[in-house]
Amino acid sequence: MNLTDSMEGTSIMARATEALKPISTVWEWQMRGRCRGGSGSQFFHPDEDLGRISRKLREAAAKRVCGSCPVRAECAAHALAVGEDYGVWGGFTERERNRLRDLGWQDAVENGRRANVSRLERRLAVADAREREERTQTAA
Repeated sequence: MNLTDSMEGTSIMARATEALKPISTVWEWQMRGRCRGGSGSQFFHPDEDLGRISRKLREAAAKRVCGSCPVRAECAAHALAVGEDYGVWGGFTERERNRLRDLGWQDAVENGRRANVSRLERRLAVADAREREERTQTAA
């Protein structure tokens, strides 16, 4: 087999090598996370915990940790890109990430690596305000 792509004259091996990135480069942001080394129970609810109040308290505590995290933007981008279903990632709860998937989030992620967290938070706030307005109008 010829290792040259006849369409572009580019070596298949060179393109494959270029596409591969060292894992440490892709994931190194996780090493700087404020959550690193802490208890995962703050970010992920236990299976037996079905209480809404305890879950909200736990999520609020996790979001406070995320709020001052130096890699919050990378964490949020990762969670949205790979479809993390559980836990608090980048300061966004499971419910918030699901809403962002519905509302659209790709335009708020720069180079596929860093989320514009403020833009995502505004998007959620606007959607919440619209939802409240609709409920108010239907109740009246």
